[in-house]
Amino acid sequence: MSSHTRDIRIERFDLEGARSWMSGICGPHRLETATPERLRFHHSANVFRSRATTLGIIEYGTDVTIDIDDAEHFSSYSLSLPLRGEQELSRGGERLSSNPEQGVIISPNEHQMLAISGDCRKLQVVITRAAMSESLEGLLQRPIDAPLRFDSVMDAVDGASAAWWRMARYFIAELAHGSELYEQAAFTRDLESSLIKGLILAQPNNYSAELRSVPGTKLPHYLVRARQHIHEHARETVHLEDLEAAAGVSRFKLFDAFRKYLALSPMAYLKKYRLGAVRQEILEHGSTRTISEIALGWGFTHLGRFSAQYRELFDESPSQTLQRNDARRMRGT
Repeated sequence: MSSHTRDIRIERFDLEGARSWMSGICGPHRLETATPERLRFHHSANVFRSRATTLGIIEYGTDVTIDIDDAEHFSSYSLSLPLRGEQELSRGGERLSSNPEQGVIISPNEHQMLAISGDCRKLQVVITRAAMSESLEGLLQRPIDAPLRFDSVMDAVDGASAAWWRMARYFIAELAHGSELYEQAAFTRDLESSLIKGLILAQPNNYSAELRSVPGTKLPHYLVRARQHIHEHARETVHLEDLEAAAGVSRFKLFDAFRKYLALSPMAYLKKYRLGAVRQEILEHGSTRTISEIALGWGFTHLGRFSAQYRELFDESPSQTLQRNDARRMRGT
């Protein structure tokens, strides 16, 4: 049985090596320091294969500044909480301090700078933009219409956000011990999903108000049946007649429910589900199977069209997903 987490540990004493390593995990950024000869970069973490969430401990050994100037291509949400030392996040004219009592979130699509003290040893959780969007859409039960933006400071002492940090620290400690439990895909996928959904629900963001009103929403039983049919037969040719039979309602009523609750037609939902499944297989098995094999296995016969649809949904090409995943696996076990 293959492992469903990857253990990565790296030490680099050169600026470019440290920058390149973290760019492969978070996305492109600049790393600067006035004392490069003192750099002692350490990163120990575990990466969940299902959605490529990274949990671990990081330190640079000297004062450094991280500048995210190519914000459009910064591919992840990076959350960090100092265990010792401090850091300061600059964004939109604000300067936000971070210490063992409050963490910070670096989000995609915003120009930000993070100044980290030389004695800072911090917990870091990196969640891909695609995984965050997918989880948010699951909670909202509709596609999102604007990027998810969190409040940048995340309390580590009180409230729901502090509970989330405690959960993240617990998982990091358990993963460091190693256990057969964390080799079980059924467990690690749910664990990762809980971590991402917990963050979205715990930390104030531009969807918080809507999320508070969602829990009472239940999908009609016939829509649940149709959606389940899509999930179970997504590798095969799915016809509208099959969905009508599975749902037990008219095509008009089925289309109306898909649009009302999922904001997609049945076939558009099927395509999106297949694209998500391809992405997960690239993350889990991209080192042993080609992208073409994976895509064909999920019913994409026109590979050029598949690549364009994949890029539109995930803001990166299938090969970029694979390359970033390979970078995460570098020196992994």
